[in-house]
Formats: sequence, C-alpha cells, structure tokens
Amino acid sequence: MEDNNDEDLVVDLYCEEINDPPSVPSSTCRNDCQQMLTGASCCHVKTTVFNISSESVSQHLDPPGGESENYTVIICREEKTEQESTDMKSSEPDNLKPEEQKSSQTPEDIKDETKVKHLESLLEEMGLKQNYREKLSLSTILEIDKRTITDEPAKCKSDLPWYFLKKIMMFNVTARNVKCTSVPESNSDDQSVSEKFSLKHLVSSSNKDSMVNPLDIITALFLCSDGFLQQEMALKMSMCQFSVPLLLPSCDTGQCTLMLWAMRDIVKKYRPQSLSQSKGFIEERIVLSELPMVSFVRLGECSLSKSKFLNELLSNSQQYHDTFVHHNMECGDSPRQISNGLTEITWYLPCGNTNIDIFSQPVAVANLRGDIASFETQYSFLCQTSAAVFVFFDHLDSESESVFNLLKSQNHKAQIFLVGNYESKRLNLDVLEKVVLKLGLTENIIIKTKQKNEADFVKDLRETVRNVVEKSELKMKIKKMVDAAHELGILVDENAPECQTAKKNAKTITEEIQDIHKYKEDQLPRQGQIWKTLTSLEKEEFRLRNVGSKTIATHTSDLKKQKQELRKKQNSYEISTAMTNFITGISSPGTEKFYFLKWMRMNLDNVSREKLSELREKYKEKCKNSENKEEIEEIDRQISNSSLGTEHFFREMGQIYEASLSLPETDRSRQQLQDLPKLCAELLLDGFPLELVDGDASNIPLRWVSDVLSQLSDLVSPNRKIRVVTVLGVQSTGKSTLLNTMFGVQFAVSSGRCTRGAFMLLIKINEDMKNVLNCDFMVIIDTEGLKSPELAQLDNSYEHDNELATLVVGLSDVTIVNIAMENLIDMKDILQIVVHAFLRMKEVGKKPKCQFVHQNVSDVSAHDKNLRDRKLLLDQLNEMTQAAAKMEKKEGNKSFTDVMEYSPDTGNWYIPGLWNGNPPMAPVSAGYSEAVYELKKNIIQLVRDCESSANDIMEFKEWVKSLWNAVKHENFIFSFRNSLVADAYMKLCTEFNKWEWEFRKEMYTWVRDAETKMYNFGTIAAKSETSDMREFLESLKSEASTVLSAWETKILNNLTQYFKQTEGHVYLVEGYKEEFSNSAKVLRREIETGVKYQLEAAAENRQGMIKIDKIKDNHTTEIQKAVCALIERCRKKKVQMTDTELDKKFENMWRETLQKLSLSEQKTSNVTDNVSRYLRENLKHRGSRANELLSEKTLQECGKQSFKITAEGWFKKFKTGLIQFFTGQNHIMAVQELADSIIDICTDFVTEQVRRKNNYHDTYIQEILHMIDEKLQNNKDVKINTEFEVSLKQHICGFAAGEFQKMHEDFIEENDPYRCLIKNKEKFCDDFKDVFHERDQCQKKAEEFTNRCLKPAVEDFVNRSLGLNIIDEMRKLEQFSTRMSLQYSVLLDLLYKEDFQNFLSYICSYEKYVKTWILKQIKKRFSNESTVFEFEDRHLQSCIDSINSAINKAKTRERDDLKAFVEDIWKELGDKLVISQDALGAFMILNNADKEQFADCLTASVNDMTETLRKKFKKSTFEMKLQHLHVQPQNELFNKLIGCGQQCPFCKAPCDAGGKAHTEHFVSLHRPKGLGRYSWERSEKLVTETCSTDIISEKRFRCSDTNNEWHPYKDYKKIYEDWNIQPDVSLEASDYWKYVMKEYNSSFAKKYEVEPADIPEAWYDIDKGQAEKSVKESFYRK
Repeated sequence: MEDNNDEDLVVDLYCEEINDPPSVPSSTCRNDCQQMLTGASCCHVKTTVFNISSESVSQHLDPPGGESENYTVIICREEKTEQESTDMKSSEPDNLKPEEQKSSQTPEDIKDETKVKHLESLLEEMGLKQNYREKLSLSTILEIDKRTITDEPAKCKSDLPWYFLKKIMMFNVTARNVKCTSVPESNSDDQSVSEKFSLKHLVSSSNKDSMVNPLDIITALFLCSDGFLQQEMALKMSMCQFSVPLLLPSCDTGQCTLMLWAMRDIVKKYRPQSLSQSKGFIEERIVLSELPMVSFVRLGECSLSKSKFLNELLSNSQQYHDTFVHHNMECGDSPRQISNGLTEITWYLPCGNTNIDIFSQPVAVANLRGDIASFETQYSFLCQTSAAVFVFFDHLDSESESVFNLLKSQNHKAQIFLVGNYESKRLNLDVLEKVVLKLGLTENIIIKTKQKNEADFVKDLRETVRNVVEKSELKMKIKKMVDAAHELGILVDENAPECQTAKKNAKTITEEIQDIHKYKEDQLPRQGQIWKTLTSLEKEEFRLRNVGSKTIATHTSDLKKQKQELRKKQNSYEISTAMTNFITGISSPGTEKFYFLKWMRMNLDNVSREKLSELREKYKEKCKNSENKEEIEEIDRQISNSSLGTEHFFREMGQIYEASLSLPETDRSRQQLQDLPKLCAELLLDGFPLELVDGDASNIPLRWVSDVLSQLSDLVSPNRKIRVVTVLGVQSTGKSTLLNTMFGVQFAVSSGRCTRGAFMLLIKINEDMKNVLNCDFMVIIDTEGLKSPELAQLDNSYEHDNELATLVVGLSDVTIVNIAMENLIDMKDILQIVVHAFLRMKEVGKKPKCQFVHQNVSDVSAHDKNLRDRKLLLDQLNEMTQAAAKMEKKEGNKSFTDVMEYSPDTGNWYIPGLWNGNPPMAPVSAGYSEAVYELKKNIIQLVRDCESSANDIMEFKEWVKSLWNAVKHENFIFSFRNSLVADAYMKLCTEFNKWEWEFRKEMYTWVRDAETKMYNFGTIAAKSETSDMREFLESLKSEASTVLSAWETKILNNLTQYFKQTEGHVYLVEGYKEEFSNSAKVLRREIETGVKYQLEAAAENRQGMIKIDKIKDNHTTEIQKAVCALIERCRKKKVQMTDTELDKKFENMWRETLQKLSLSEQKTSNVTDNVSRYLRENLKHRGSRANELLSEKTLQECGKQSFKITAEGWFKKFKTGLIQFFTGQNHIMAVQELADSIIDICTDFVTEQVRRKNNYHDTYIQEILHMIDEKLQNNKDVKINTEFEVSLKQHICGFAAGEFQKMHEDFIEENDPYRCLIKNKEKFCDDFKDVFHERDQCQKKAEEFTNRCLKPAVEDFVNRSLGLNIIDEMRKLEQFSTRMSLQYSVLLDLLYKEDFQNFLSYICSYEKYVKTWILKQIKKRFSNESTVFEFEDRHLQSCIDSINSAINKAKTRERDDLKAFVEDIWKELGDKLVISQDALGAFMILNNADKEQFADCLTASVNDMTETLRKKFKKSTFEMKLQHLHVQPQNELFNKLIGCGQQCPFCKAPCDAGGKAHTEHFVSLHRPKGLGRYSWERSEKLVTETCSTDIISEKRFRCSDTNNEWHPYKDYKKIYEDWNIQPDVSLEASDYWKYVMKEYNSSFAKKYEVEPADIPEAWYDIDKGQAEKSVKESFYRK
C-alpha cells in the first residue's frame, strides 16, 4: 500500500498467534490500534513500527501451512494533527470495510483555506514564511555566515532549509538527510528500571513531530526562492543525481508550475551507444534535448514502493543511488504536507559502455507524488508529454468511471502501462482482467508475483522501459512541453514578464549569429586582433626588446603613436547594434538585467558549443605533433574566435570605454560612456563575475578594471574591507569545480572551454562574521590552468603562466595550489611558477598563505601514507626556491620556508575524486564534498588569522594596477612599484622622521643646557662639584651618552611597536625594518658625534675665557681698591667736592693704577699654521704625491680666487677619455659641480662659526676636513685623483684659515683685559661719585643689572631656543615631513614658476638650490611675524618667570650682603642663562645699594625689561631674527631631509630613500640623461633616454666604473649594486622631465655647449598638466 506521507511502500506485519485470546479487545496501542478479523485482542510480542495510510485497507493474510488462521493485524495511524495534515479520512474501525463502502472524499473536497493553513504552518515552522512573498536570493544564500563554518546539526525545523541549502550548494549528496537532533527527556522518577520499561512505549514511540519530509523542504524552498536560486538548486541537485522539480505544486493557489527556467542551466554530457566507437559525446542543455520521457504514477493505494523501484530501475548493480526520495530514507516516512502533487524529473544518460549502460539511449524519467485521482492535471500533463506512463496500483475498480477516464489511452499520447502487485490481497485478478480488456491494455501490464523477487521484477520493468525508449517516436524537449502546460492551465516559471522581456532582448542579439568569427568582427570589432596588438605594444613599451638601431625615446614615442592609432581605429567604429542592445539589457531595471545576462550566457553557450566541439577534435590531432606550431596557433586562434560568451561583450564594453578615454574630455561620445564602469560594478556587487585577465589577449584592460573597482568602492560603504582567495594549478584539475563546491558559486566561462585568464567574483560576508573575519567581502579568483596544453606549444607560455601566477598570488590572502603528485615533471614546472610568484611577493612585502591540494586521493590513510610524498614536495619546493631566487637575483632565499610560512603537515589537503562512480550517472562523491568543506573551514580560519590588515576596494584596485604593471616587465622584483607600498613606506618614513626630530630636539635642548653649564663653569653660577674642566667635560659626555642610549632604545621600541600594528599595511614594509633599526643606530652615532663636538668646542671656549676672566677679575679688583682708597682720602678732607673735582681725582687715580697693573697685550695665534698642520695630517695617507703638491704653494696663497677645474695638466686624462664614450657627459663639469657643492657647505660652516664670535679652535678645521672627506666618499661615481683632492682641500682650508684668523684676532681684541677696563672706565667713575656723595644706587644698579646682565642673557636664551620652534612649525607642513615630500614639492614649484634658470640651478647645484628654496619657504611661512613673536614671547616669559623665582628665593635667604644676594640669583639662573662675567664684575664694583630696596627695584626693572624686549621682538624683521639664531632652520631641515646625498649614477637625480642606513638607493623620478649633460659622442646632441627605460632595454653602457668595458643596462646592479633603478611606475611617469627637456631643449644645449636633442614626436604632446600629473603619479599623490 502507498504511504500517505511520502512514498509507495511495502509493509510487513509481524503478529503472534493467540491460542487463548481474551474476550475483551486491547486498547493499549498508543495510536488507537484496533482488533480486527477474528476479534482476537492485540498482544504483540515482535513488532515493526510502521506508518500506513488512514485510508481503509482491505488485506487478506494467508496463514503459513499447517497453522490456523488466527492472526491479528495491527493498523496504526498518526495522531490527529498529523492525520489532518495528510488530507485523508480519519482512521476509524470501519477503515477495513471493502473499498466500495468507504467515503470517496478527495483532496479537491478540502477547503482552500485548509491547504493555505497547512502551507503557512509549515513555512512558519521552517522560518520561511517571510520568504514566500520576499523570495530568497542566490546572493543571500552564498553569503559567508556562521552556519558556513559550523558543524552544529539542525536543532529545530527552522534550521532544516538552511542545512539543505548549505549541503546542496556544496554538492553534498547527504543534503536530503535533514533531521532535527532530539534531546532525550530526563526522567527524575524514582521508579525502578523494570517499572520504567515498557514495550508498548518502545514500539509506539516516535519523534515524527520533529521530522519534516525532504520533499516538503525542497518544495518549500523552491516556493520561497527567486528564479536564480531555483536554477542554482536545480543544477546542484542534478549534479548530485537528485531528481529535480518538473511540476511544482502550490497549496495556496491549487495550481502547479512547470519549472522550465529552473532547469535551463542543467547541461549534460553523455555518449549514446552509436558514438561508442568514435569516443564522441553529446553535450546539451537538458531542456533542449529531445528525449523520450517515461513517467511513473500511482492510482489509489499501492503496496509497491514506486520511488524505491525507480531508483533500482535507474541504478546498475555496481552503482545504486537514491535519485528519488523514498520511504526507507531518513525522514522519508515523515508525513508529506505540501509536496503531494510534486512531479520530479531525472535523466538516465548512457556512457557508451554496454556492460554498464542500462539503456543505450538517453531517457527522461518523471515521478508524480500522490494519487493521480487527486492530481489529474499533473497526470494529464505527463500523459501528453511522455512516451509511456507506468501506473502503479493495488486495486482497480471495474465499475468506477473515473478509473476508466484516467486510463483511457485515446485521451493520451503516452502508452499506459499498469504495474500491480499480485501479493497484495486487494488485487483481484478477475476484476483486473475485466479492466485491462476494457482498456485494451493486454500487452501493457506488469504484475509482481510471489515467485518473482524484486530483482526480477525490476529487470522486467527495465526491459519494458527499454522497449518503449527504443520504439517510441514521441520525443519531446522540455521547452516544448510549455504548450501542453498552457492547455492544462499549468503555470510556466519562464512566463514572468521580466524573464520574457529579457529573453526577447537576448534573442535579438543572439539570433543574428550565424558565423561566430564573422559576428565578432562585425559586432565586437574592438577586441580580437586590435586588442592583441595593443597588448603586445604595451608589453614592448615595458620590455623594449625590439628597439633596434633607434633611440629608446624614439622607439617608445613610435609605440605610443601606434597605440594612439589603434585607439583611434577603435573609436572610428560605431557602437554595434549588438553592443547597444547588450548595454541596454544590462541597464534594465530590477531582476530583468539578471534574467538578460542568464539568457545571454545560455544562448551564447548553445551557439558556440557545436563549433568548439569540432575545433577541439582538430586541436587534439595537431597537438600530437609538436612541430605543428603554426597550425596549433591557427586553431587556437579559431577556438578563441569561435568561443563566444558574455565575457566577450563585457570585454567589448571595456574596450569601448578605454578607447573613449583617448578622446578629449569634452567629447560627447566620451561623456556618454562614463557610466559603463558603474553598470559593471553593480553586476559585480550582485554576484556576477568580472573578467580580470583577458585570457585571449593575456592582458588586463587596466583603466577599465580600475574604474569598475572605483565605482564598486563608491557603491558600497566607505572603507569596506576585502579578503582574496585564489586557486592556481594545472589545467583541468578541477580548480573551478573546487571553488564552485567550496563557495557555491558558478564562474561564467564559455561553453566547452576551460577557464581562460582570470575571473573575480564578490561574496558578501554576513554581519555575524564581519568582526570575526575583519572584512566585508570575500573576493574569489578563478584562473586558467598553468601548463595549459593550448599554450604549451607557444614560445611565451612559461612567461604567460608566470605573469598570471604572480598577479593572482599578489592579489591573494590565501592561495590554493592544485598539484598532482603522480606527474613529477609537470609538478616541478608548476611549483617553479608558484614559487616564483611567492618569492616575488615576499620581496614586495606581501605574504599570502598557501594551501596545497592533492585531488583524487580517497584513502583515509592518505595523510599518513603520503608523509614521504609531503617530504618530497617540500624538497621540490626548496629546490624550486633556490632556482627561482637565482633567476630573480635574490639568492638569500634558500628554502621555501624562507619565502613564506609553510608546514608540510598543515599545508596539504587530500581530496577524493569528484564523482562517486562512472559519469554521466555518477553523483558527486560525498567524500569530495566533505573534504572540500573541511578545506573551506580551514581557509576561512586562515583568513581570520591573517595578521596583515585587509585591503579596501581602492587598495585592491591599486594592487591590481601595480602588480600588472610590474609583471609586464621582465624583471618583476626590480620593477614592482605600488602606491600602497609607497604609502606604507611614506608613513614609516614620516613616523621615523617624527621620532628622529623628537630625538634631535631633545638633544638640541640638552646641548643648549649643557653649553649653559659649560659657559658658567668656574663661576658662582656653576653647580658642578668639580673644578677641573676636563673632568666636567667627561661627566657631560657621560650624561649625553646616557640620554642618547635612552633615546636610541626608545626609537627602536617605537619601531618594534610600529611593526606590530595590523592597520596601515605595515606588513608591506616589513623588509625595511632592519634598515630603519640601523638608521636609528646611525642617527644616535651621528648625534653623538655632533654633541661631543659641541661640548668640546664649548669647553675649549670656556677654558680660554677662564684665563682671560681671571686677568679681568684681578684688574677690576685693583681698580676697586684704588677707587675705595681715593674715596677714603677725599672724605678725610671733609670738603664738599664738585663732580668736576672728583673727575680730576678719578682720572689721576686711574692713570696711576693702570701704570701699576701689568697690562701685557694678549698674543694672537697663527691660525694658518695650525690649519696647515691639520691639512698635512689629513692628507698623509695620500702619500708623497700629496706632500709634493702641498709644498708647491703656501696656504696663504689658496682660497683667494674661485675654484676652477681645467683640462690642463694632470686632469687632462679625464676629459672625454673614460666617460664620454657612451654618453658624452662632461666629466670636468661634474667634478666642478662636486667641488662647488663641497665649497658651499664648508663656507656655510665657516660663516656660522664666525657669526658666533667665538675664539678659533682646532676642532673647527678638523670638522671641515671631515666634511670634505665625507662628501668625496659619498660621490664615488665622480672619479677624482690626488691632485683634485689636494687642490680642493688647499682652497677650502686657505679660505677658512683667513676667516678664522680674522675671527681669532677680533675675539682677542674684543676680550682684551685692557680694552675691557677702558670700556668700563666711565661707569667706574660714575659709581665712584655716587659712593662719595652717598647717593641711593638701588634704582640705578637694578637697571644696570637688568640691562647689562639679564637682558643679553635672556636674548641669548631666546635666540638659542627659537630655531627649534621654527623647525617644529615647518615640520607640520606636509612638504617637510619626508624626503620624498620635499622632492615632490620642489619639483611642483619648479613647474609652476617655469623659469629655466631655476631648473638649471636645481639640476647643477641641487643642494644650494634646495637650501635656498627651504629658506624661502620658511620666510613665506613666517611672513606673518605674529607666530614667531608667540614663540619669542613664550621663551621670554619662561626666562622672566625663572628670574622672578630666583629673586624671590634670594630674598628668603638671611644674607644682608648685596653681593651675596646677587650671587644667589645668579646661582638660581645658572642652568638656564649665561650672564656675562664682565658685566657682572663691573656691576659688583662700588655697589652700596640696599638689598631689600634693590630687590624691589630689580623686580620693577625686570618688568620694564620684559616690555622693552617684547617691543624689540615685535619690531625686528624675520630676516633679522634669522641672523641671530644659533640653530639655522634651513640648514637643519635640509640636513634632515636631504637623505644620504647619493645621486643616480646615470641621470644624477638625488636618492629618495628614507633613513640614514638604507641599503638601497632609489629615485622616484628619473630624468632624460641629457639634462645631466649627457650627449652623444659623435653628434654631440643631448641624450633623450632615461635610465628608467634604459634598464629594461637591450642597450649597453661603459664608463670608468665598468673599466671602460661595455655592460648591459639590464645588469646595472652588478656595477651599482646599492642602487635600485625602478622602471617608470607608468609609461607617463617621466613626462615631467620630458616636458622640461622639450620646453628648454635649446637653452640646455646652449648652456652645456652642445647641440639640442632630437626630441621624439610624442613628447610634443606632453603639456604642463600631464607633466604635473606625472610627478604626482611618481610620488603617489592623488
């Protein structure tokens, strides 16, 4: 009998014979068991729990031989609620009456609202109620959420649909085994175990409440899904060899729907027996396949399980599969609630092997759920469309009119076959015979008898079906069934208006296709050969392999012109009708555009399938002979041309867009096409793939892809983060299938071809996982296979594979590598390609994670057994790493683990084969699906554990651009440049510069305070416990060393913390960490050297002053004694004396006292002799030749004239002898520039020392000689000899000696004790008269102390501090944040000013020009002097606060002596201010002021001084302030930002690298070498080549560094190993200097005394705007 819930089934009843039956019927059965037949009570011992229909069953049980007929039949029914849901009659005792006595109520009699109630109830239980109106979409299902990576079983009914979807999206054949996990109820009853035990409970217990029939879940999901999810489910179910809905019932409308659209995407391959010899196959979209269909239905109840027999019918003995859900499957016996009336379909497809095939021809098999009496519409449809309908039954009523109407063959196209079960006692042979004769079906009846077991029965059934299939002429495409559906009132899912409109629009495009190649030429003309030619031109621009005899500049100019012509040709085409319709189609509203794209893809696949099949056969034949290269290329071209998919239309869109960008911005055509990237971005966001790499041209349309990604960034919220997963591997190893299984996606590829190029697809991350994965989207990239047979015959196939692998590995966060251990040779090639890619990424700072996947390994012990293989793999990887490292010139990488984190145990995955059996009837292997699921969980875990910060979409775009530009060069590692890397490097430089400046500022402040202590050493203000100068100096040095060490440690700690952060792409500059650590150490040493020099200089100054101060003190004391004696004498006379008389007395005393003092004049030293001595010492290592040259003229003769290099004498051999061979650079001028640069620096140093008015010290000349040596050392590329070095040092030392001699003499004169006495004579006289007359000196002395002691000290403090404030303020400006920022700002400023002299100065006198430029910027910044005044006022107030504090502290001390009071103030201020001892000594003489009164006057006087200084600061100009600063801001900023000072060995552009200890120099913007005075030897014309293009060409150079031997530019690193000359970041990067050279060609030629350059034609198109754009690109500015 038929199960009312789900399946046709066979029921066995096991009952015990009752010898002494009780007279009272038992009522112990939980499901209302009733005693029947003999009236015996039910006392069942051995029982099988089963479900059977509540419809009456008339069944006679034959007793075993020799036994009486005393049996009990147990009829069970479900509980009332379940019974109602079955739409059947309730189970009453009269259910066993003959069928004619029972009610004939059918589902049609049940009210519509009851049906709706059942549907609503089930949907609500499953959590799908909302989705019945708002359909589930594919993108929602594909989102990565917590359910994606958790293995928790379904806990409630609402989990079941998601469980099914999760499984089916990954092709898991267990998807239909959906069941809620039940938690057993705990029983706290104290009864004993024996009391608890109940057989009744055991046999009647059921958890059916928590079960849902799989067919109900499938029906519910199809009802609640949109057309695209339905299509995806149908496709995945078909691959699992599940039956798919053909007619979908809907309880609320009572109508069913033909699921034509849902099945549209199913494509099947099979080999009928007729093609078995040729090994051909048929590949068709199943709805278009013209096949016979055989349908299976049930009439009334049936004891045979229809679905179970169908599964056996379709399965051979070796390969059984549950295609249809049946009663004995998990949950298959659960009550069906909404799936009655569901008609499913599957297909039997032969493989061409007679031993395996059940049917030699393909056949469709349909299965109707439920009784045909209840579902006449579905039954009629099947009868109209099938070749045969097999009707399963147990009982046919010969009197029933409805039965005859259903089975009358004249109403149907199909043959009707009756299938009955003789073992069923309801089957009456006489009645059956009557019916068969009446219907005329005597040949069409199959009876299962007792003698015929199930295998024989299936065999008979199979034979009948086989005969029908072979003889039937009724073959019908599913799409042709639409007519029958319409006649019967069946809905068709494709009839939705948006689907039909889209179908019509797509058909308009595709129906025109006859010859694909011709169609593409006519309708898609911008791709094909034009695009391939553009690609080759682009690569030639980067690789310069075919320069020939032309100059590189001319060659690149010609290439650019050719590209422009091709773009012009592309723009000349009108947008074709097909493309216009296509763009209109994807611009459609809502879901119409999705339908349109689906129709386009399906139609195009259908069109190109036939042509491709034929060409593939040809290709296979030709590939057998490797000599057929030309023919293979021709066939490959034909395959490309014959393949036509939606990607070709999008490719054409991209070319239309890119070509339009070559038009003027105001052009209407260009403006009309600006929205194309947005259209594509919207589709990408909706889950459609974007072609990243065009597989036909092996190129990325960079501008198109970039703008699509930019638009995508605009469409989503700002800063949405993405992670990227990519698959790489050999062609046809199931990479796309792996991704599709893992993420449930479908990559669009043209029919019949493997993936070509690379496609990217966006998957949303659900809200519940965004914080876990730290990203918002996952980008999946599918790539074409490496070692593709299609490309293997071509010369550049390895290069192509390397490019693709590098790109996708570079874009990835996780890379899956498919490898096959069985083919060692192929594996080696693949590994080498992959290792190259990973090595390149390591070098540019990217560290993707890698997982190796071994497919078709099914043994459970594979992981352990393959330990040896994994070791072999690691050995291979290590070997490949060494080979790749050698090729990439990065030999430091010895093993694969040097390149990336990799563990052989955790980095390898073993995946069983895809199919469980022989296709085409094999389902996807459950082992495959589960293994891929485990891999997926691991990959998501890897994404979660990524230490590096995720990119946003704009950053991803930048990676695409920079990686592709780099792979277009031959040498990737030295060609890679990326704005994200540059940005991360800039941020690192900015941070390091900030730390460096904090360090420097701290040390400037420390040195200022240390110098104050040094200048106060030996005075009352000194706080040092030692009186020995050397000891004090050493203590300061020790203190300095401690502070320096602390700051060095702080910077190193800052650096460590900086690299620990996850944001800001810090991982990209991990390789620079050691450089910057070394830079911190170098910085410390550099500052330490400067600090020690300043301390020693201050100590020497103070030591010299101490001697002079002692003399001055002695003299002042003698004068004071003499004055006091004079006062005493005058007072003794007791006569009032006038001032005139007192003046005479003072004059006499002064004269007499001076005569008594030993006023020996201070001797001056001969500075020139000292300088000469140090110069000889410095040149001692140069040998006797240097000594001879020094002896030829005295130092006094040197430095008086300007320093000029001539070609005479010893220097003549450098003129054109070594360097001019290859470029004609004037070496004399290069040496002259070097000399001028060094002279300028030394002159600045001398001027600074002279300005400070200190005495001369030998440290000055030592520092100058050190500076010269350092500069010469840093400019090794300019070849010099002993004569030049001696001459230059003599010149500089001669000039310095003269300046220092004058400075020394001025100092001696200024500090001569006699002069100091004379200077104070008038003051002494005034004081003498005041004391004599006993006048109040408080006010006067307070003013004197303030003006002569405090005021100069305060001004000095402000001047020593102000420079740091100015530097601090300038550093806030972006252009002074890093070396590159300074360069960028200077170049832009040059461009805006358009002054040839400025360009010339910048090129020829770089340091001088930049210093001047910085000074101008400082003056410009502080043109409003209020800012400087704020700094001055701050320092002034600081000093005043210190002075007032010192006065107040001095007041508190109980000392009446004014001298002690002043000394107390001095001591307090000793750490901050340096008070002149001369002024203080003069102040203390003859001072009789009252302490208290003096203190008050002093406070008032200090306040007056404050206002006076404020006025002075406000009044003085900024230029005046700069002159008095101790730290010159322009020099400090220049020294901080000038970098290492190295220049490009070819074009002389300055190095842009940050940090002092960088190991490689680089320049952001190289120049045409002609600007650096390079000219061609024969023509003497300026050179237009740039080194950034030379190094990728086949050109050679020679110079003194190459020992005059020719050397390839490509191998320049062998000569200049510490230089990294990067190719142009874009082909327009050097437009800045091309523009400059074009504009001032004649001016430069005139200045350099050569001929003007031959300017390439393309350069004349470069305007100022493009020049500005190029400099911005080069320095990564937006």
